[in-house]
Amino acid sequence: MTPACKSVSPPASDHPDGDLLRTALHLATAGVPVLPLRAGKVPFGNCRVCANGACGGRPHMKSAGPCQCSAICHGWAAATTDPRVVTSRAWAPAWQQAVSVAYHPGGAGLTVVDLDNAAAITWARENLPATRTVATTRGQHWLYLGAMRSANALLPGVDIKSLMAYARWLGPGEGTMTALPSAVRALAVREEATPAATRVASSSSTRARWDRRVATGCRHTEQYVRIGLERGLALVRSHTESGAGSQAFQVARFQASQHCQCPGPCGLDAIGTQIIAAAVSVGVPEAYARRAVANGLNTEQGRAA
Repeated sequence: MTPACKSVSPPASDHPDGDLLRTALHLATAGVPVLPLRAGKVPFGNCRVCANGACGGRPHMKSAGPCQCSAICHGWAAATTDPRVVTSRAWAPAWQQAVSVAYHPGGAGLTVVDLDNAAAITWARENLPATRTVATTRGQHWLYLGAMRSANALLPGVDIKSLMAYARWLGPGEGTMTALPSAVRALAVREEATPAATRVASSSSTRARWDRRVATGCRHTEQYVRIGLERGLALVRSHTESGAGSQAFQVARFQASQHCQCPGPCGLDAIGTQIIAAAVSVGVPEAYARRAVANGLNTEQGRAA
């Protein structure tokens, strides 16, 4: 991280009536990769050429590809420090619809410990060294110098955002940033590890499966929900060595997002049960799988509320 990044203090706040583009340019100039976020605090979708992975993905993504698209595609991977890209014609429509600015912590040499509630903040104060803190809607971001693998739902209300992730810019925060502690790295390793070639018996697999009887208020067809869910479950089961817990969180969050506009009920509990069972089947401890899925469902439902 460049020295300038350590004391970034943009001239405009990140509110809907603020100058988001000016904030983004200030951050980019300081060496912090930025991108706009749309309603729902999420990145803009891929263009038609990049849709469904047809482009192969960005060169610097986990699955490196050849895509050099000038549009704001591929979520966090679109983040840039190039002012010419930030102010480009390709990005202009996104800025017109943007509601906030995000940044790529890992690209700036940072790790953000995202604490989503009072209990998580209390845990951090008891277990992590003090560092710069940024107030969020429901909790705090703790910023450390150093990058690492991102992971979600490590503990109730605790996520790590660094490499291959984005975080909302909510201001420079208060305090002095300290070096990324081993306690944070160890937390991610311990909670994200998935024992290879291990099958764990669990009552989750014998519980309710999703069907129309538990989703009487869902606006989607049964085929649509089943196909999407099976794809998600396959993604979780594919992580036989590591990352299944994080993938379960992502699948749960995506599944919940599909039902934000439904009158309900949509049977999300049954969907969650199947995701938990898939994670447990590849070795994720059931208690951790439950936390990851519950956090995924609640995160998206909270955004929609």
